Amino acid sequence: MGRIKFQAFPWENLEGAHTGLSWGPVAVDSNGRVEPFAVMDCALASLAVGRRAQSLRELKTQIREVHPDSLYHHFWGTLLRPRFSDREYNNDFASWARHSLHDNRLAERLAVIDPTDYPDLEALRGELVDVIDERLDESETVPGAPVDHMFYFLRSIVVVFDTHVRIEHPRELGAAVGTMSTGSVFYHFIDARCRTARSLDDFRAWLECWGGEFDDLRMKLAGIDPYFDALPALRQRLSRLINDCAGGAS
Repeated sequence: MGRIKFQAFPWENLEGAHTGLSWGPVAVDSNGRVEPFAVMDCALASLAVGRRAQSLRELKTQIREVHPDSLYHHFWGTLLRPRFSDREYNNDFASWARHSLHDNRLAERLAVIDPTDYPDLEALRGELVDVIDERLDESETVPGAPVDHMFYFLRSIVVVFDTHVRIEHPRELGAAVGTMSTGSVFYHFIDARCRTARSLDDFRAWLECWGGEFDDLRMKLAGIDPYFDALPALRQRLSRLINDCAGGAS
């Protein structure tokens, strides 16, 4: 996924998706002092990739060939889209299967796919293709959508900007997370896993700089699956956990 950074750094490589680009909360200075956690915020800008599908077979073909950034968008981008109600489905493929193909069984199978269960987007792609293949084998006809309900593949650019908020110590992290925007939560806890070499969220990476004092908190953060929570609920969950584990640390 491409990323653009504003305010603190010059314009970054727009095509730098999943290459470890990281705008920085994690650093230790020359005196061994852990630098403050720099809170960023982000928004998603969607771009068409020139691919579309009208039938389930066409969807499978396009999923096999589309850039992995598009898969990321259609699984994770739903979290940041403005909504007036809870998400009915967690990814766009399941939603299209239900509302355009009117295939409830396929929608249910696609909806339970959790991208955090797969080591990378290529493995996720393989699972999508397998689920669709299975449904095609079960169907006497190939499910199709009306021409005005085709699936259009998109990708995202993450527009990142510095909030100028800094967190000095892990004791302050829980309260700070509780007041972060959903864009900040997405950027630091979800997007970081794709843009950093070790697939660490920014909170764990920063806590690691403090030595073993917060290892228990880091382990508990690693156990949180962010996919099925709405971002406000995830924010509350993270804040409560961090406060419980680090609130009394010295």
